[in-house]
Amino acid sequence: MNKNKQRFTKTKKDYSGLQEFEVTHECELLDFLFETHKGQSNNSVKALLKNRHVTVDGAPITQFNFKLYKGDKVIISKNPIRKVTRSHLPIIYEDDEIIVINKPSGLLSIASDKEKGSTAYRMLSDYVQQKDKHNRIFVVHRLDEDTSGVLMVAKNPKIQQALQDHWNELVSKRGYYAIVDGVLKEKSGTIKSYLKKNAQNMMYSSKKKGDGQLAITNYKVIKENDKYSLLDVNIDSGRKNQIRVHLGDLGHNVIGDDKYGNPTNPIKRLGLHAYQLTLTHPFTNKKLDFKAPIPKEFLSLF
Repeated sequence: MNKNKQRFTKTKKDYSGLQEFEVTHECELLDFLFETHKGQSNNSVKALLKNRHVTVDGAPITQFNFKLYKGDKVIISKNPIRKVTRSHLPIIYEDDEIIVINKPSGLLSIASDKEKGSTAYRMLSDYVQQKDKHNRIFVVHRLDEDTSGVLMVAKNPKIQQALQDHWNELVSKRGYYAIVDGVLKEKSGTIKSYLKKNAQNMMYSSKKKGDGQLAITNYKVIKENDKYSLLDVNIDSGRKNQIRVHLGDLGHNVIGDDKYGNPTNPIKRLGLHAYQLTLTHPFTNKKLDFKAPIPKEFLSLF
């Protein structure tokens, strides 16, 4: 590798005093920090790691030889980052390649501009590094912060890349439970539109072919009363906020979703839960099927 080739892109320095860099080539963390902090002494750069000022994709790292991969986000914090010990994780399945959890509502999948620490990625990174400080995890897919349910991460970049490159072909079922306001006239159906983002970072539907990314949502009412309907939703595409936008298009917003409507919020959370993920392993062709039970508060409405 060319030692003079820049391995990073500085993306921002936000109001919190955080410096963020994006890795563009594989390298070790200490070498990366030497490149991004040229002009500083070696000891002061090493102190950033020793004193817990460095995170990779939101997870604090102290190892000098921690392996970085293209696309990783390295964040330098002005203040030390506290160490967190995890005694319990909602793990559904784990082997040598992947971990699957039942993500709680209110927990981000990965770090965002506003939240760098409290994420599922951080939680799982802490967990694997308790076994071996060189262990790490890799994002495969995401769930919205307020959506609970099945979330899978990879333990090595090879399986991550294989899953991400062929996600739509490998995944055969993405099942969700959604609670919406009101009673649906059509008890089952398919919603198809093209989704795109506006200037406010909100997704919206277009019926014009090619005007955004094609999104297909299938739904079926499985319980209802005079106020709410519980839907079994399956998506043929995984677009940002797809279910929330499509059900809003029907005139029945997901409860607790004040981003795309003004529905009621009887259970004090978003009424969306990813209950099933079924896919084929990219290397063994083995069928993998993961499920997370419906939250008790969902059933309490019926």
